[in-house]
Amino acid sequence: MKKRIYAPILLLGLLVAVFGCAKPAIKCVDPEDNPSHHYLLGMKLIDDGKIDDASAKFKRALYCNDEFAPAYAGEAIAGAVRIASGNEKIERADYDRVYRNLDRSFKYSETKEDEFTAYVSSMRVYTALKPAKWLSKVENDYKYAMKLKVDETRLVYYDGREGATYFMGVAYLEAGNFEQARDMFSSVLSVRSDSKWNEPADRYWKKTDKIVRALAGTTVGDVGKKIAVMDSVSRGDMAALLVDELHINRLFAGRIPVKSEMRRKKPDFVPSDLEGSPFKDEALVMIKWNIRGFQPVYDAASKSYRFKPGEMMTRKEFAMALEDILIKITGNEGLASAFVGNERSPFPDVPPTAAWYNAVMNVTTRNIMEAGLSGEFRPDDPVSGAEALLAIRVLRERLNVY
Repeated sequence: MKKRIYAPILLLGLLVAVFGCAKPAIKCVDPEDNPSHHYLLGMKLIDDGKIDDASAKFKRALYCNDEFAPAYAGEAIAGAVRIASGNEKIERADYDRVYRNLDRSFKYSETKEDEFTAYVSSMRVYTALKPAKWLSKVENDYKYAMKLKVDETRLVYYDGREGATYFMGVAYLEAGNFEQARDMFSSVLSVRSDSKWNEPADRYWKKTDKIVRALAGTTVGDVGKKIAVMDSVSRGDMAALLVDELHINRLFAGRIPVKSEMRRKKPDFVPSDLEGSPFKDEALVMIKWNIRGFQPVYDAASKSYRFKPGEMMTRKEFAMALEDILIKITGNEGLASAFVGNERSPFPDVPPTAAWYNAVMNVTTRNIMEAGLSGEFRPDDPVSGAEALLAIRVLRERLNVY
């Protein structure tokens, strides 16, 4: 009798134990419709800046397996990038959702590789959102990630441990710790030649190296530190940088042989697009001293002269501005035509007949600006913050301005 009473109970208990501990049901059965595939595609979409599409991929991965840790990690990154972009109205719930997804990426990690992915994702989230003491948090995540003994062939997206080092470099760059950033990018380049992180690390290494060289032995103000990381600098930002770092008003008023009333000179007019601009004062200084490359230009649409503070400054405009400053400070008017009449140009993209050819020659022969490795000057490319700072540093040395 006892066997007949307890057998069903034992069987029921066995079924509960088996099914209670079973993995979640896998809803997706097609070979390409699997969590890892969707996660990898989602991360590539983040790299391409397609955040909404990436989020859709992560959601599909979680539909296939709602305990797939990397997908939660990817969704946390997507949410953080979306918040950091500032293009949408952000609410407290958006932040909570990011951190909740990040927590789940750790909670559901089944392997060391999942943990590594979670830690690197945490680094990226905190770098994007920058809450209080964010850099310390990123450094701790990096240490934990690098302590893990992972099989690099099983890192679906990060491909190798150097992926963590790369994002630590990005964090240091964002924090303005340029030497530490350069060292991290250098470490990535020294690991292995076929790493997927070599190309972006090399690009950032060149950028941070240029910044470190630009800042060596100098102390830049807040404007300089902000601009240092920019891939392109606007006319307004550049006006602020030159006024802040070269002390244009003091420099010109003290060195240019002008009448005393020039010291009180004011711009002839204020371009309408400077009203309300945070760069108004600096732009008016550049207009006042009639610096080439910063003069207001006629806008047919508004039928007025405009400064266009938000427009990116090109390398040729920057070269003309630097040449003009050289001429005004040194009083050497001959610089304005020093290279006029040359039949050949050392730069394939700057013909000797170009209006900016003389300026390009003046700044490159004095090592104030540099051509690319290909030998091209790239006159129409935007000026990066790093090269702007380096050029200003060299110009200060040439003019003995500190």
